[in-house]
Amino acid sequence: MQSLKAINSWPSAHAVTAVVAKDGSVLGSHGDLTRSYALASVTKLLSSYAFLVAIEEGAFDLDTPAGPEGSTVKHLLSHTSGYDFAEKTVRFAPGTRRLYSNVGFEVLAGTLEAATDMTFPDYLAEAVLHPLGMASTSVEGSAAADGVSTAADLVKFAAELQAPTLLAPETHFEATHVVYPGLAGILPGYGRQKNNAWGLGMEIRSEKSPHWTGSLNSPETFGHFGQAGTFLWVDPALETACVTLTDKPFGPWAVEAWAPFNDQVVAELRAR
Repeated sequence: MQSLKAINSWPSAHAVTAVVAKDGSVLGSHGDLTRSYALASVTKLLSSYAFLVAIEEGAFDLDTPAGPEGSTVKHLLSHTSGYDFAEKTVRFAPGTRRLYSNVGFEVLAGTLEAATDMTFPDYLAEAVLHPLGMASTSVEGSAAADGVSTAADLVKFAAELQAPTLLAPETHFEATHVVYPGLAGILPGYGRQKNNAWGLGMEIRSEKSPHWTGSLNSPETFGHFGQAGTFLWVDPALETACVTLTDKPFGPWAVEAWAPFNDQVVAELRAR
């Protein structure tokens, strides 16, 4: 895919991208798929999957109390617990605003550890990484932001996100569709969104503008980007996903580069 070569112009020392079909086949790639990168908040996609597996295994459920008073696992997964971004300070009543929170995912990891008597990294490895053959991926530290992986591993995860083998279809559907619709909030790096749509750990594109995905991506597109200069999106309308990793921290360069890049990728996919 010629559109993928655009990453050569980005201000990062290293970058890699891959486009993945629903059947797991790689439609195109550019860069070293085996190089390890810090994921930053793309980690939340992996962690969310582990939390969802734990729900299916009965460790807890979406309505289990967790976080601030009145908050549940569902609130924490969908960034509606009311927690501050980085501190256990409650800014809003649960379910009233979409307040993006790293600490909420860290509380979820603690909730999982208490319920399973396992460390979160061990549970993630056994529930998600090992079954998918993601041998170069780990989360040692915050379940919100401390993941490390390769594009090769994330290609496998992108295939799982499109055709789940570890989750029931019903769980996957709920995770990838809007939970608590119509809530306003700030999308980090892109400002206030009247409808800051989110699923269970998955950011939903919806009608957000501006946004890191392209204007040609469908509203159903879900995924996450990270402050390390990373993103992963799945567009169900295209039956395709895109994994992109860099070592240049997110900033104005990414706001300028990512949406046009994704539009070029989608346009090339549509023309195939």
